[in-house]
Amino acid sequence: MSTKARILEVAARLVAESPDGDVSTRAVCEAAGVGAPALYRHFGDKEGLLSAVVDHGWDKYLATKRDRAPGTDPVQDLREGWDSHTEFALQNPNLYRLMNSPAMRTPPAAALESHQILTSDLRRAAEQGKLRLAPELAAQMIMSANVGVALMLVSRPATFTDATVARRVRDAVHAVVFTPDALDSRTAAAAAPAPSAPAAGALAPAPAPAPAPDAERAHVPVTAARLNALLHQSTPATLTPAETTLLTEWLNRLSNE
Repeated sequence: MSTKARILEVAARLVAESPDGDVSTRAVCEAAGVGAPALYRHFGDKEGLLSAVVDHGWDKYLATKRDRAPGTDPVQDLREGWDSHTEFALQNPNLYRLMNSPAMRTPPAAALESHQILTSDLRRAAEQGKLRLAPELAAQMIMSANVGVALMLVSRPATFTDATVARRVRDAVHAVVFTPDALDSRTAAAAAPAPSAPAAGALAPAPAPAPAPDAERAHVPVTAARLNALLHQSTPATLTPAETTLLTEWLNRLSNE
């Protein structure tokens, strides 16, 4: 193992074991068996060392997400993604607080990658007509809520004692982001009885009433989000770049109204 890797590994361990998540460069040097000049040569200063620990934490967090094959149901993938995010925070409380500390002035590239993975899953949901909002706005809502509840769980465990709070916040946010059909489809298929054939001579069922204007309007954001996701996936050759930009702006407005 190189000197730089050994220093980083020791720093990450000391951060995890620290009562308050802080660590001194002197303690790192002593535990790694190196002098201060070696630490400063590789990391610059304490902030540079902690930034490297944050990068290491993000790589650890993303290890499972990068290799995950998308499932057939993006909504279920997103539920599992929320749960795995929360579980990572609970298993690595000091590291998680450091990863999301405002003291980290420049977000690591891996943090942006995490957001891109979330947005990609939401685009798949939009393509299936399961999203009420534009994927970009939905990603901001889900990420901020997930990080917020996870930070509360690891920073104020004496206050946030209910083990179900993360799941309840997840379901509340998902109820705003996804269509009711997308959330109900997991249980509806199992609960619904099998259709029975009508008895001989029985009258055909009456057609369903036409949806009210307000109900029809409620489908506009879903349709706009779906069309926008499909447009992002494959831009029609008949549209110029300027037309594509304008159409995307209109669809964003409709999906986020």
